[in-house]
Amino acid sequence: MKQRGPLGLLVVFAFVFFAFVPARAQRPMSTPTIAYVLSMPQPQTHYFEVQLNLSNLTDANLRKQGYVDVKMPVWTPGSYLIREYAKNVEGFTVRSGQNSIPARKISKNTWRVPYAGEQSLSILYKVYAYELTVRTSFLDEQHGYVNGASMFVYVPQLMNQPATLTVKPASGWNVVSTALKPVSGQMFTYEVPNYDLLVDSPLEIGTHRVLQFTSGGIPHQIAMFGETQYNEQRLLADYKRVTEAAAAVVGEHPCENYLFIVHHLPNGGGGLEHLNSTSLQTSRNAYTTDAGYTGFMGLVAHEYFHLWNVKRIRPKALGPFDYDNENYTHLLWVAEGFTSMYDNYLLRRSGVTTPERYLDDVVGDINSTENTPGSGVQSLAEASWDAWIKYYRPNENSTNSTISYYVKGAVVANLLNLEILHGSGGERSLDDVLRFLWNEYYKKQKRGFTDEELQQAVEKAAGHSLNDFFQKYIWGTSPIDYDKYFGYVGCRLVDQNRTNAEPYLGATVGNNGGKLIVSTVLRDSPAWTDGLNVNDELVAINGVRVTDDLNRYLTGRKPGDVLTMQVNRAGLMKNLRITLKNSPRKAYKIERLPSPTAAQQSLYQKWLYLENQ
Repeated sequence: MKQRGPLGLLVVFAFVFFAFVPARAQRPMSTPTIAYVLSMPQPQTHYFEVQLNLSNLTDANLRKQGYVDVKMPVWTPGSYLIREYAKNVEGFTVRSGQNSIPARKISKNTWRVPYAGEQSLSILYKVYAYELTVRTSFLDEQHGYVNGASMFVYVPQLMNQPATLTVKPASGWNVVSTALKPVSGQMFTYEVPNYDLLVDSPLEIGTHRVLQFTSGGIPHQIAMFGETQYNEQRLLADYKRVTEAAAAVVGEHPCENYLFIVHHLPNGGGGLEHLNSTSLQTSRNAYTTDAGYTGFMGLVAHEYFHLWNVKRIRPKALGPFDYDNENYTHLLWVAEGFTSMYDNYLLRRSGVTTPERYLDDVVGDINSTENTPGSGVQSLAEASWDAWIKYYRPNENSTNSTISYYVKGAVVANLLNLEILHGSGGERSLDDVLRFLWNEYYKKQKRGFTDEELQQAVEKAAGHSLNDFFQKYIWGTSPIDYDKYFGYVGCRLVDQNRTNAEPYLGATVGNNGGKLIVSTVLRDSPAWTDGLNVNDELVAINGVRVTDDLNRYLTGRKPGDVLTMQVNRAGLMKNLRITLKNSPRKAYKIERLPSPTAAQQSLYQKWLYLENQ
């Protein structure tokens, strides 16, 4: 059925804060009162208005210092790119009572406010919000979405102090969805335990519909923005199945309540995890096809699983957060790679997808990895570390020089799962690694884990050293011996292209205003070797004018054929001779061995959760 328009709902979404937020160093100071007010009087202009009221400012250190610095984060946790949120701030002013205090900017994201012992300060500013992603904020006449890092400033010395947030929705809007706990008796006012929680609690504001379900005894809500068609009963049932399968991995749920914010957009896609909620974006037609529906449920599983992996089971470098600078770690292949492995695995374990579909997902990640030249150039550890400058800033050569820690991380996570199943005789799996990290570092030591501690946890589950595996596949770029690991469960990887003789150029060409323009040249391909460049315009092949799809001009060719290409390169005509090769592209599939042993058969059943089917 179709869901749209106001429903007259007042949503006050509450949770009891029972989750690990890395503790910041406490500074001796008085207890100030911190209150944020978020307004949107003219939503069609795309400007939020923010007021930060600081009262009971009696800290002697601030007075001795003579100023208060006010900062805006430059990035948001979970998305590893400097986004310069301060660029959208306007009209920054400060008052104390009736007096105006002249603040000045001392860095790209810091305003310095002279301070002579005033008991209170009111900081006011506007934020332009017209980029609807899960990493930014957005406001128009239909709704408002707030990612805290892009909206709220902070005083470094007061980050660990509690605060309140009062939301004043635009005229006619009556629904606010957030994971922050409401203040009793106050409309749209919420408790903020500390600044980290404010950043980590997005808000959806408007007239959206809210669905509800219970999973493992925990109330869950889904804030549904945008026009879409879906079967509510099926959707809620599958949310429940997936969330319960996710909670079963560690065996404990850290939340009292949980919120999904879902935006249905013309071409949406993606998500961002938060401590007690997540923001998801998908297309308006996501629920109308099997592929779209399964893909969306995989996104749900991925971001929900981050509740445990990343938000609580985390690399040591990811908390407490430094909102001014990059936070580097070698372990995004665990943070995102493990989660990418589990998103499809949870769909299988919950029964949302079949074993066959799960195997297709596994082999899809392998094909993507093996057909990316950068897999032999950049290690997973390096990909994790350089996410800030490479993964989120791709260029035309990224395929040749980088690898996705999401995709290859999922591949490696699957292999580690198989290694642990094999090493323990089916008694343990990658689940046990996560349970150990949960209990030892999140609950007991209340901190993140290091590279060495992660490897030790995996070895503990497998029952033997995995130093060779980590050196080759995590810190190095060695070719992966897939048959070794799939052999544990009586399978093998077969390349369906192994006997093909297909001509291969190794360039991606797109039609740009009627011109065929080269957008990618793959490493060690004929195009690479013989000098075809990105941004070349293909004019003619073997004297024939090229006017449409390049593949049509390659039909009937074979490896070894020589093409004479005429290209327009920066306004100059050039002739290139390019010798086609046999395509190196892999098209793997997973096959069962003809005569698996009893041990292999048993592990296969455990791996694909077939024991009770």
